[in-house]
Amino acid sequence: MESTPSLTIDRLSALAPDERARLLRRVGNNPETVAPVVREIIADVRERGDAALFEHTLRLDGAQMERLEVSADEYQDALRSVSPGVLRALQVAIDNIERFHRTHLQPQPVVETMPGVRVWREWRPIERVGLYVAGGKAAYPSSLLMQAVAARVAGCSSVIACSPPDRAGLLPAEMLAAASLAGVHRFFKIGGAQAVAAMAYGTETVPQAWKLYGAGSVWVTAAKLAVFGDADIDLPAGPSEILIIADETPEPALLAADLVAQAEHGPDSAAVLLTTSTTIAEGVAAEVARQLASLPLGERAGQALRTYGRILLVDTMHEAVQFSNEYAPEHLEIATAEPERLLPLISNAASIFLGVHTPVASGDYATGSNHVLPTGGAARTFGPLSVESFGRWVQVQSVSRDGLLGLRESVVALAEAEGLEGHARSIDVRFER
Repeated sequence: MESTPSLTIDRLSALAPDERARLLRRVGNNPETVAPVVREIIADVRERGDAALFEHTLRLDGAQMERLEVSADEYQDALRSVSPGVLRALQVAIDNIERFHRTHLQPQPVVETMPGVRVWREWRPIERVGLYVAGGKAAYPSSLLMQAVAARVAGCSSVIACSPPDRAGLLPAEMLAAASLAGVHRFFKIGGAQAVAAMAYGTETVPQAWKLYGAGSVWVTAAKLAVFGDADIDLPAGPSEILIIADETPEPALLAADLVAQAEHGPDSAAVLLTTSTTIAEGVAAEVARQLASLPLGERAGQALRTYGRILLVDTMHEAVQFSNEYAPEHLEIATAEPERLLPLISNAASIFLGVHTPVASGDYATGSNHVLPTGGAARTFGPLSVESFGRWVQVQSVSRDGLLGLRESVVALAEAEGLEGHARSIDVRFER
């Protein structure tokens, strides 16, 4: 691997406005650049169904498929071939994800807004959901678990998944084991925009889903945006990112390892450190260079750090928090002596990791939190994938005759003020009979 320079160290307050804006923007591939081709693929799948899926899978993934759906034999072979250690790890992750996600749905109280008028909410899962799991060059069974376990807890009755096959037309054994353990009902060996189209509209083999989930390539993102309206989608999930706030207390090697780990995702991943300590900044820069040299994916991580990585010196923790809230990171690590003191000040972050013993990787796999998260600043308005993402609350009201009598004057007055006489009459008629 070619020599990779250390991360650039700058003082945050000295950044030029355009440089600060570029740092905040940190956008990798733009879905709009591939949107025309994506729309053509979607139209083709809608028109020709399975035939289009076979052709696009051969053309784009190099796989000559005879069957799109994972068979029972493939599941059994996968479960036999995966090591006991990986199976145990998958089950630990599933148990922790389920344990945390079951807390998302709490019983809703019945509220008597006035005598005889009761209002409450009840949970209803989305019946048919489609999960996309990135693949191809790497396998991400953990991403499948994050989606499938939440869907299972929500009570979704049809959970399908898609992931791109290798050139032999197969999915990784670890992926299939995860799907089997997490309760995916049907799994299809399809990737890219064609997979999104298949789930959004259905084909002879792939059932239609009402909402689509999961992150993927720019092609997948563009396809999800294109089908939105015909199918719902989860959240904006683009290139992965980390922001770390550190004082003078952590070991530089630990912070460097977390920056490198995030950059390992791809050349458009962002990794930023904010620190009040020049010693920490210089130590982390040196450690990043050292760790990249022995990392199998060091070239890819190095490219990400050169493009979207930065070490920024700040004068105070207040300055660091202000910038973090403006940046709205996907992952925020607070590596300070007392991280809990900063937590109430953080308003914009998708997933927060407190203390040096809580690296992002712990949440990526096994703490039980969800790692499907908004990126690119979307954490200002979006939260993590959750059980609530797989269903919705419906409102219920029950009004007695006496309760309606108590409401009558107010409802009639407001209906007449809006010029909706029929609304008013629908109340009055109940007391005229």
